[in-house]
Amino acid sequence: MTTTEIKTNDRTTAEASTVRPNPTTAAPRLNFAKAAPKAFRAVIGLDAAAREGLDPALVELVQIRASHLNRCAYCLHMHTTDARRAGESEERLHMVALWQEADHFFTAREQSALALTDAVTRIGDAGVPDEVYDRAAVHFTEEELAHLLALIFTINTWNRIALSTAKRAGTDER
Repeated sequence: MTTTEIKTNDRTTAEASTVRPNPTTAAPRLNFAKAAPKAFRAVIGLDAAAREGLDPALVELVQIRASHLNRCAYCLHMHTTDARRAGESEERLHMVALWQEADHFFTAREQSALALTDAVTRIGDAGVPDEVYDRAAVHFTEEELAHLLALIFTINTWNRIALSTAKRAGTDER
């Protein structure tokens, strides 16, 4: 395919934009933590601060959901593994991807957090609708809501780091 075809054929352009590197065959990319240690430590600090006061099971559900939406296999593997170790059921882990259709697996609080995760992660689609934000505000104190938002920001950052640097699922390099 030529560059001209990519520019003139809308279908080809859309297909070309969804191509992702295959981390199992891609050439190694930079080690973000080593190349930008201050930035890496700053994200770790935000991550740690975001988790304060939030239920660890909820933290994992949010991280799993954002990783699904961002198609980040590395983070999805890491957080489902962490969730299992923390006692999360396989049944609920399988339902996170389809939480809206399987809402009976999740509490109203968890559903509101997952809805907020969807909206913030897909912020370019429609922003964060008032009804989604208001639903979360019913279930979380202002401080908890701020921490939940910070958690969503953080997992989206981690997803982008892992995807940009072609981290390989299952390696769990932390």
